[in-house]
Amino acid sequence: MLGLPNYDLTDNGTKMANKHKEISKSLMELWGDNTPHKATDYLAPDYKNHQMPYVGGDTSVLSLQGWQELVSEFHKGFSDVKMELLLQVTEGDYVCTRWRITATHTGKFKQYKATGKTTSWTGVHTDRFKDGKMVESWVDWDKFTFMEKLGILN
Repeated sequence: MLGLPNYDLTDNGTKMANKHKEISKSLMELWGDNTPHKATDYLAPDYKNHQMPYVGGDTSVLSLQGWQELVSEFHKGFSDVKMELLLQVTEGDYVCTRWRITATHTGKFKQYKATGKTTSWTGVHTDRFKDGKMVESWVDWDKFTFMEKLGILN
């Protein structure tokens, strides 16, 4: 036995898994639409977002407010943002979402001045749920491609 938790495989378990997938999808749409203030509908007050790598450095753990600020800051630096969901998989209280973002760098973002270039990159968001709310996320994304397409690699 691998010591895996027992999952609810009943209709109720399937409904909950689908609800979690929908919440994960909605959160990604909030990123694309620049409406992070709506995140409180989906995220627990003590939500933690693990960014690996973090756009401003190696790693970071963001709070709900920190995540909202990151989304707002991103949209100050990028326009024509398109969020595409590529795949979603559920396992118990977890949802894994593979996504692609395409955006044009039209303003300052972090330490980077606008390049006018369009970039596209992929990533994976693994979200953990408790009591119908997202409580924690792990985000792994292709920072190299993001920076390479903008021409800002050192």
